[in-house]
Amino acid sequence: MHILLVNIRVKPEATAEFRRVTLENARHSIQEPGVARFEVLQQQDDPTRFTLIEVYRTSDDPARHKETAHYKAWAEAVGPLMAEARTRALFTNLFPDDEGWG
Repeated sequence: MHILLVNIRVKPEATAEFRRVTLENARHSIQEPGVARFEVLQQQDDPTRFTLIEVYRTSDDPARHKETAHYKAWAEAVGPLMAEARTRALFTNLFPDDEGWG
């Protein structure tokens, strides 16, 4: 599994719109065969901060995800909503083993 955590900070007035377009992207993303999980989290004590947890089955699947129409629409929509550039970190799965991701 290839696990990507994306941290995003949006403009305070943009939180509702960011949530809307990000949840739409997530609903489509979990339909992709290469996506094992796609989670959207909003920080409780700072609702302008979001974390996306993206779990891909192979190292090629993140690139495939970025070629989808729903990702391209999301990326275009959220650019102006962000307060700063998003950050990301790639993780290696340790537990549960890859078969435990379903």
